Amino acid sequence: MDPAVNTPPLTARRARGAVAVLFFTNGALFANVIPRYPELKAELGLSNAALGSAVAAYGLGALAVGMVAGVLVSRWGSARVAPVTTVAIAANLVVLGTAPSWIVLATALFVAGSLDAIADVASNSHGMRVERRYRRSILNSLHGLWSIGAVVGGSMGAAAAGLGMALALHLSIAAALFAALAVGASRFLLPGRDDTERATSFTGRPGRTPQRGRLGIAGSVLALGTIAAMAQVMEDTGGVWGVVYLREDLGAAAAVSGLGFVALQTCQTLGRLLGDRVVTRYGDLAVARAGTALAGGAMAAALAVPATASTVLALGAVGLGIGTLIPASMRTADNLPGLPPGFGLTLAGSVNRIAMLAAPPLIGVVADTYSLRAGLLVIPLAAALTLLLAPALPASPVRQSGVR
Repeated sequence: MDPAVNTPPLTARRARGAVAVLFFTNGALFANVIPRYPELKAELGLSNAALGSAVAAYGLGALAVGMVAGVLVSRWGSARVAPVTTVAIAANLVVLGTAPSWIVLATALFVAGSLDAIADVASNSHGMRVERRYRRSILNSLHGLWSIGAVVGGSMGAAAAGLGMALALHLSIAAALFAALAVGASRFLLPGRDDTERATSFTGRPGRTPQRGRLGIAGSVLALGTIAAMAQVMEDTGGVWGVVYLREDLGAAAAVSGLGFVALQTCQTLGRLLGDRVVTRYGDLAVARAGTALAGGAMAAALAVPATASTVLALGAVGLGIGTLIPASMRTADNLPGLPPGFGLTLAGSVNRIAMLAAPPLIGVVADTYSLRAGLLVIPLAAALTLLLAPALPASPVRQSGVR
C-alpha cells in the first residue's frame, strides 16, 4: 500500500488537530484589531501619519525580534514556544485595546509583531514535525486554517465595532477565548525534540535538499525567502491595491470593488485547503510553477485589457496560484541540512520580512509617478521572479518513509 495513504498513528492525528488550532488562533487574534483601527485612531487623536507609523512598528518588531525565533525553538522546542507565544499575543491584545497614548500603542504593536514572528516559526516548525509523521503534505491546509482564522477574527472585530462594544472589552474577550484554545490544544502537541522526525527529507534522500551543491545554504535561504516574499507581495498588492484600482481606475461600485479582495482571499484559502493532495502527488516545484504561471499570466492579461469582471477573476486566480508558495518555501527551508530546528524558517522568514518592508512604499511611488495600473505590474513581475527561483524547491512528490 502507498505509505502516503496509510492512517497516521493517533498521536500524530491529535497533534495535527492541536497545531491546526494554533494556526487558527494565530490568524484570528490580531485580525480582531484591524477593523477597530479607526476607533483607536479617534480615541488617541492620531493623525494618519501617526497611526501609520504606529502600525509600522509591528513589522519592525517582527524583523528585529523574529531572528531569535530559531534560538528559542532550538532551546525549548516548538511544542512549548508555540502555545506560550500565542498566549502572550493574546495578553498583548488587551494592552492594545487599552493603550492610553501613541507610544504605548506603538510599543504594543512592536511587541505584537515580535511575538507573531516567533509564534509563526514555532507553529510552522511543529506543523512540519506532524507532517513528517503523516508522510505527506499537510502544511498547506494548516495555512488554510490560518486564513479562516483571520476571516473569523476580522468578522469578530467588525461585529464588535458594529455593536458599539467597548474596545477593551471586545479584545479582552477575544484574548481569553483564543488563549484558552491554545492552552487546551498544547497538551496534544508532539513531545520531544524538534529534530526527532528528521530521519529523511521529503525528497526521500537523507540529509539532502534540492540544488544544495549549486546554491549552498545561504543561496537556498535567500531563494526560499524571496519566493515567500514574492507570494506575500502578490497577495498584499492584489488585496489592497487591486481594490483601489477597481474603484478608482475602472469605476467599479464600492461593493463590486470589494469583490476583488474577497475573490483573492477566498481562492487562496481554497488553494491551501486543496493544495496538500496536489503537492503530495506532484511535488512543490511543479505546483509552484503552475500556480505562479496562473497568477502572473491572469494578472498580466487583466492589466493588458482592463475590465472590472476580468480583474476580479484575475485577482481570484492570483489567490489560487500563490496558495502553496509560502508553505512550500517554509517546508524546504526547514529541511535545509546543517541547521538546527527552526533556523531555516527563521532565516527565510527574515528575508521575507525585509522584502515586505521595502515593497509597499515602492509600489506607492510607482503608482504616484505613473499610474496604479503600472503599480499592479508588480504582480506579474513577482511571478516571473518566483518562476526563476522555483528550482530551489524540491521536484519530488512530498512523500517519505518518515518516523512513526
